[in-house]
Amino acid sequence: MELGLKNKVVFITGGSKGIGRQTALTFAKEGARVALVARSQEGLEQARKMIQEEVSNAEVLTIAADLQKEEDAVRAAREAVDTFGQIDVLINCAGAAPGGLLLELTEEDWDFAMGLKFRGYVRVTKAVVPQFLKQGHGVIVNVVGNDGVKPSWWELTGTAVNAADLAVMSALADQYGRENIRINCVNPGPVDTGRWDGLTSAYSRDMNVSKEVADEFARKSMPFRRIASPQEVADVVVFLASDRASFVHNAVVNIDGGQRKAILDIKQQEIG
Repeated sequence: MELGLKNKVVFITGGSKGIGRQTALTFAKEGARVALVARSQEGLEQARKMIQEEVSNAEVLTIAADLQKEEDAVRAAREAVDTFGQIDVLINCAGAAPGGLLLELTEEDWDFAMGLKFRGYVRVTKAVVPQFLKQGHGVIVNVVGNDGVKPSWWELTGTAVNAADLAVMSALADQYGRENIRINCVNPGPVDTGRWDGLTSAYSRDMNVSKEVADEFARKSMPFRRIASPQEVADVVVFLASDRASFVHNAVVNIDGGQRKAILDIKQQEIG
């Protein structure tokens, strides 16, 4: 299926690893030009090298930026436009929210989660939308997370920031749809990236079970009895960004294999 992405410019935050890097590679295979944004220049260069090894003619721009700072978000968007002349697609994929329980979470935990996973998405969107308005078109796909629609008391910061992302992006979709700017969100569940080990460790700690039990319960919570690969998320993101999804707007797509969070609520099961 031809996706119509050849020579499109895709601006990807969190592009140095995990879902962001795999998404960038998938766009490059479709002939898109990609601008990767992350804090670590070393990580960005590793991602660029990986993409260009798989796609020999890939055009990859790397931009080191701290998206906790508005000036860095503005600079990154300007650098992408200066290099490629435009931005056609924005993929918000930077940021994580630490697991934890209400009474253990610190002000710093909340500031970190809200600062990057929520306000970072808003900062970058604010930096890129003027370019979309100038061009008369644009697409935004936000990689959020299923805690926003399937709340978890053991992942409280994720529940909060993901729900905030979904609400704000839905409001912006209402505002900017008339300007030919499509905005959609995807909600991955557990994904086999470097972050998965940290999530199971936090769940093990908060539920007072072994790491092995934590991993077993996580897999049982999904009908397929496995977690997603980064490619399975990237494929949906790239489709939503493509011309083939031209009438998909203000949608939220769960990519979690039908995960049932109630299975993970060990404490509730003990009560039952």
